[in-house]
Amino acid sequence: MAEPPFSLEGKLALVTGAARGLGFAMAASLARAGAQVLLNGRSEARLAPAVEALRGEGLAVGPIVFDVADEAAVAAAFAAIERQHDRLDILISNVGFRNRRPIDELLLGDMRQMLEVNLTAPFGLAKRAAALMLPRHWGRLILVTSIAGPLSRAGDAAYTASKGGLAALTRSLAAEYGPKGVTANAIAPGFFATETNADRVADAQVRAFIERRVPLRRWGRPAEIGGAAVFLASEEASYVNGHVLTVDGGMSVSF
Repeated sequence: MAEPPFSLEGKLALVTGAARGLGFAMAASLARAGAQVLLNGRSEARLAPAVEALRGEGLAVGPIVFDVADEAAVAAAFAAIERQHDRLDILISNVGFRNRRPIDELLLGDMRQMLEVNLTAPFGLAKRAAALMLPRHWGRLILVTSIAGPLSRAGDAAYTASKGGLAALTRSLAAEYGPKGVTANAIAPGFFATETNADRVADAQVRAFIERRVPLRRWGRPAEIGGAAVFLASEEASYVNGHVLTVDGGMSVSF
């Protein structure tokens, strides 16, 4: 019998920044679609509740602890993946860092740090992931960018620049690896009610802004990012390459 649509049975996925928020939501969705999922974070203690919660659903998940901005730690982690699994089918590079400050207050060091985490680290992850995908002529590279890539606002220059670069990197990966069977796409989230955004979710002024600017008149729920991740990781997206899938309730297409 044919597999049901969007099945990820038999696939091995790595999701970075998966202890909570959108990373956890995407990891959960991939696992529920049948993938074996490695949840990444910098702290084993912070990862443990996420892994335990998904294992409680009977899902095939496990922790893998490393800092995406630590090149030696990344190399060791991918060596462990190759040694233990001899493959990787799906990468979701989700870790991001934000430093909201006016340009006049941003130092060059601030910009370098933002680029290191938000752009250089995903580049390194994609290269290492692709090296495990290419021998099988199949793979999915999925980078998490932001609507702050094509859009901008005052006081957020470094983040916007790094996320815009991430979308450009996605296109380059798509062009280079597509002929070899590995697709590269991105997800651009809008405003999501994650733990990190708890203060902003509770802010009446921010709520009024969301209700005014987002056609759906609300924050996104973290679980609502999962379908985009499963689609791009699945065989149903086999001809989708170099695309940025925006998940923002329509904010970026309205004014």
